[in-house]
Amino acid sequence: MQLQPSCFTSFTQAIDAYALPQRFTFPFYYEPHPLCVLAANELQQHLETQSDWQHNFGLTGELTGAIGKMFGVLLVQNPQGEVGYLSAFSGKLAEQNHWPRFVPPVFDMLAKDNFFHAENLQINQINEQLLAVENHPDIPRLSTELETEQAQAQVKLAAHRQVMIAGRKSRKAQRNQLAAQLATNPTDETLRENAITEAKLSQESINEKNQLRDIKRYWDERIHAISQALTLLTDKCDALRLQRKQLSAALQQKLFEQYRFLNIRGAEKSLNGIFNGTVELTPPAGSGECAAPKLLHYAFKHDLKPLAIAEFWWGAPPKSEIRQHKQFYPACLRKCQPILGHMLEGLVVDDNPLLTNPAEGKTLSILYQDEAMAIVNKPAEFLSVPGKEIEDSVYSRIRQTFPHATGPLIVHRLDMSTSGLMVIALTKDAHKQLQKQFIQRTVTKRYVALLAGIPTVMANTQATGNISLPLRGDLDDRPRQLVCHEFGKAAETHWELSQLDEMARTTRVYLYPKTGRTHQLRVHCAHSEGLNTPIVGDDLYGTRANRLHLHADLLMLLHPVTRKQMRFQVDPDF
Repeated sequence: MQLQPSCFTSFTQAIDAYALPQRFTFPFYYEPHPLCVLAANELQQHLETQSDWQHNFGLTGELTGAIGKMFGVLLVQNPQGEVGYLSAFSGKLAEQNHWPRFVPPVFDMLAKDNFFHAENLQINQINEQLLAVENHPDIPRLSTELETEQAQAQVKLAAHRQVMIAGRKSRKAQRNQLAAQLATNPTDETLRENAITEAKLSQESINEKNQLRDIKRYWDERIHAISQALTLLTDKCDALRLQRKQLSAALQQKLFEQYRFLNIRGAEKSLNGIFNGTVELTPPAGSGECAAPKLLHYAFKHDLKPLAIAEFWWGAPPKSEIRQHKQFYPACLRKCQPILGHMLEGLVVDDNPLLTNPAEGKTLSILYQDEAMAIVNKPAEFLSVPGKEIEDSVYSRIRQTFPHATGPLIVHRLDMSTSGLMVIALTKDAHKQLQKQFIQRTVTKRYVALLAGIPTVMANTQATGNISLPLRGDLDDRPRQLVCHEFGKAAETHWELSQLDEMARTTRVYLYPKTGRTHQLRVHCAHSEGLNTPIVGDDLYGTRANRLHLHADLLMLLHPVTRKQMRFQVDPDF
């Protein structure tokens, strides 16, 4: 009988009652198959009880140096028909690539016998040389001397130019005086005196210019000597930086070529080959180290048929991201989508649900309408404006309903998953006036949200508060947002407690966004520095449900024509 690969794990309980998946998981948006959930539970039990390694996941309260990690399980079937699973972790675990039970990396750059160590050592040696040159005591000394000499040169030159200005003024006065004398006494003696005086004045001018030249030459020679000594050191730094850059780029390309991924057809592609056809061209850092590519590559390499996949987070969340312990997450887009696009060729994969029109069969209710504007109640899972793949949206529906409307129509947006009130401009003038109100933040917007838990601040009887967490897009996993205090855009939300349900362990809150960043309310609710409690049904920052329980229920603004204060309110359907 053929021996199973060492990473193949049999289930500890009978799985005969489970139906096998008919198609492989669409890895970028999925509900985990029950057998993947079972496999994940077994792996999590192993993580809690194993003693082979020590890694601070931040689960014991020690957050200093804590690093949570994404783990993955791949449901597979061997040639004998037995169903089991493979396990993997993203990146390194406890500073190692190899641990019992887990599949190995596609390429192990930590292996002692490969090129990476020698070439990386060379780069590290250049770093040490560069650091030594950058910290050379002559660099700050010469830099200071250069600044001092340049400042003194400017002072000396400026002082002599003032002397020259005064000299020119004096000579001009003398010439004017001589000209007046000559006009009143045009004798040969006067002419002779004028000529002598003019020659003297001209010589003074020449002398002053020569002095300026000599001063400039003197200081230029001093500055040049210091600059030359400083340049010898800085040029050495530049040369070392260039050498490091070239060696790093060459090593990176070499590494990219070593990461070679199989698919079920046996076709193999390197990272270079995979990303060559993308917009980025160069693989992002960490490409190929995620759990999903590791799992699939191992399965194809060992003749194991992939059936389904699931990835979950284990540990404390990163400071910037929202990750819930034990929560399942899709594969990242920027790094994994190109790789998995190749690796899934030949597999029958679930349809991409994001290509299905979520608004099909839904009605867009118009609550108010006049010649200038309309107020609509957008259903959940309904686009505000057309997407890349789906045209159906509030914008397209309004265009159909008001074909003669002249305005740009959309004044503001709601996330696709958020329901509630939107104001639509039906003329260009109305759009301009309404947009001005949103820009100046004179519009009152209130959202109602149901939180999947009871935030600590509310459990401690606090009934209102403010959240200020700057946001930016997650470049590796759009459309997710990150909290980023360095590069994020300011985002502020005021919250009020509406109802706290101890039995259901849910909390109903009102949210008043002062800014309008993408996913602002969802992140401010879910992030550990916000309310630390995701909204019910938040498939990006919490746990999926029948819908995202977030609804824009109140809208107050001035009518764009009459300037009358208008108030609209509609309750959510949750």
